[in-house]
Amino acid sequence: MTGPLLTATEAARLSPKPGRTGLFSYVRAITYYIHVGLATVVIGLWGVTQRGQGRKGANRVATIWINYMLRAARWHMGVAVELRGTPPARGTDALIAAKHQSFLDILAIACAAGRRNFVMKREVMRVPIMGWYAREVGSIPIDRTRGRDAMGQIVSTVRARMDTPDGLGHLIIYPEGTRTKPGEHRPYKHGIGTLHSETGLPVWPVAVNCGLFWPKGGMPIASGRAVIEFLPPMQAEPGESRDAFITRLRDAIETRSDALMAEAGFRHAE
Repeated sequence: MTGPLLTATEAARLSPKPGRTGLFSYVRAITYYIHVGLATVVIGLWGVTQRGQGRKGANRVATIWINYMLRAARWHMGVAVELRGTPPARGTDALIAAKHQSFLDILAIACAAGRRNFVMKREVMRVPIMGWYAREVGSIPIDRTRGRDAMGQIVSTVRARMDTPDGLGHLIIYPEGTRTKPGEHRPYKHGIGTLHSETGLPVWPVAVNCGLFWPKGGMPIASGRAVIEFLPPMQAEPGESRDAFITRLRDAIETRSDALMAEAGFRHAE
């Protein structure tokens, strides 16, 4: 089997359009979830042996788990992800702003960004095994009930991490704040613009079409070749306001995501 993410040559062997789904698609998805559930327990328990290595060890365990999840998805359901564009380089700090349609794009972007961490709901950090590793790789919890105070805490945490020997890494953010259905466009929240203006870190936009293959509800999952695409990094222009930067970022991500979905045969409802 090829790597967890497909190159252009490998991707050419798979259909760019979602395969048909039916009863057997649900059966395959259920067997996948059982398989990876058991694998998560095994990998998570093995990972306890890596706790003495801190963030480096946690990232090693996370990489093994993410790669396993992606390979198992191809084996069970015939769905794989093509990586296009260039992710931020290892050893650098960066912000990644991504369209979010599916659990599949979480896995694929985390696979491409080797020093990944997330801004995620505080509740997710409490999930056994996954929550511990999320904390150890440097993910930042957000308490949405705190409003502006929560954003201030995130900025402070990011700055502090940037000043450590390990650095921040690649912080993955979903500007819409939630998963969206294919063709759905929501306003972008101000957080990504605030983090960019407060830290000066470049923002890598990421377009996706994964929701056409792996829906928001998790079933049925269609076979075929999904795509994530890292677009050229963006910086605010001199004198550009936060809102103007977010608008420009949104246009880049949404326009390219729509193009990737059209490539997979998706048509917006009239």
